[in-house]
Amino acid sequence: NLDLKVKVLDSIPSKIKVIASNNQGYVSSVSNHRISLKVKAELLDQAIKEIAKLGKVTSKNVSSNDITDSYRDSEIRLENALKSRNRYLELLAKAENVEATLKVERELERLNTEIDLLKGRLKNYDNQITYSQIDVYLTQKVKPGIVGYVFVGLYESIKWLFVRG
Repeated sequence: NLDLKVKVLDSIPSKIKVIASNNQGYVSSVSNHRISLKVKAELLDQAIKEIAKLGKVTSKNVSSNDITDSYRDSEIRLENALKSRNRYLELLAKAENVEATLKVERELERLNTEIDLLKGRLKNYDNQITYSQIDVYLTQKVKPGIVGYVFVGLYESIKWLFVRG
């Protein structure tokens, strides 16, 4: 996550799209004050540095999720489901009546659904491993007018009188 204070909000989304592209990634969502992008994991630091040049970074938070156990669990479950499906296919070939055939086909349908879900989950994990997500929260710098500078100066003077350090 990056909180970024910029001079002009309107030009930032197009600049971030270029940064995402330059770092083998893409922009996944854009809203008024938030842009989410994904970049190749090995290019994360480079992308953050490029984004930081677009304004003043007011906050930065880098975190990660360890999906090793979940990934391995899904792999094992997929492997077991594939083995079970093969056994049911052998049973289907040996089925002697319609009732046995229907029972085996129902179980095969359930297994195929589970296999598809596990393959999808592994594909999602692979995507998480390949790409890092950066959420950029944008605020626009406020430039005070002439009278505003008087109050800024007054505030700084009063702050100086009470807070020194």
